[in-house]
Amino acid sequence: MRIDDVRHAADQIAGRVVRTPVLRLPELDARLGATLHLKAELHQLTGAFKIRGALNKLLSLAPEARSRGVVAASSGNHGQAVALLAQMLTVPAVLVLPQDAPAVKLEAVARRGARIVTYDPVRDDRDAITARIAAEAGLAVLPSSDDPVVAAGHGTVALELLAETGRLDRLVVPVGGGGLAAGCATVAKALYPGIEVVGVEPADGDDTARSLRAGHRVHVPAPTTLADGLRHQSPGRFTFEVNRKLVDRIETVSDDEIAAAMGALWTHGRLMAEPTGAVALAGVLARRPDARGLRVGVVVSGGNVDSEVFRRIVAPHVGEQEAWAVPGALR
Repeated sequence: MRIDDVRHAADQIAGRVVRTPVLRLPELDARLGATLHLKAELHQLTGAFKIRGALNKLLSLAPEARSRGVVAASSGNHGQAVALLAQMLTVPAVLVLPQDAPAVKLEAVARRGARIVTYDPVRDDRDAITARIAAEAGLAVLPSSDDPVVAAGHGTVALELLAETGRLDRLVVPVGGGGLAAGCATVAKALYPGIEVVGVEPADGDDTARSLRAGHRVHVPAPTTLADGLRHQSPGRFTFEVNRKLVDRIETVSDDEIAAAMGALWTHGRLMAEPTGAVALAGVLARRPDARGLRVGVVVSGGNVDSEVFRRIVAPHVGEQEAWAVPGALR
């Protein structure tokens, strides 16, 4: 994958997705002694960056393959993106989702008319389920991450960010399957070879960190982290090879640090990020002296979280009065 692949993706998806804002939060800057540029993908269609890669892949399929339909496995955000795109482009879609996916994500997929197949994330192999459905129904598989066309679509996040900010000292991205990191790192290193690219994973779900230390892909037990979008048990084959070359380091964060980052985004910017969406900022806040004096890009990757769940998570970090200001919170 090259930056030209990402530029092609940007041209292909232009006008169909949101060019999300890059936000500045002065109080957070002062707290860190750094200059943060927050790429607010929680303002994207379906509330997360996933639609970028999904649309790039869908538009890359041959017309006859697209007309037969697609099947996709997802923790929720990719599923929402595929369901919306299938509805917009009149493409049949089957979504393979974990039975414990947040209700807000399951409901959004169902509302858009996609067929849902659930699986047990501890006992079942979702990729095997997806492959079986694809073979039986003649559907194209639409990967959420581990695919060069999908990753190029995700890389448009960094293309937009850096077009607005210019050179940054550091780019911080969440790491799950690795597609967002691979796409963003490809762009960042091509435009600014000296930039540091940092990936952040939940401590309970550190498959990429372990794999990079081992020098090969490793499998971890099913994670239970708050960050439901990052409960991967191993990095993707394609994405791991890209990230081992271009990502400078991986940081891990606890659930409490993720919750604190969600609280900071709410307090300083009224941004209601889901746990996965706040992971990159959690990595910055947990090691705040490390960012002092730097210009840092941070991808806030999504905001699909139930308001009452959000309130419960952030309350210990923002106080009850702030927590009750969450729209839709129950008193």
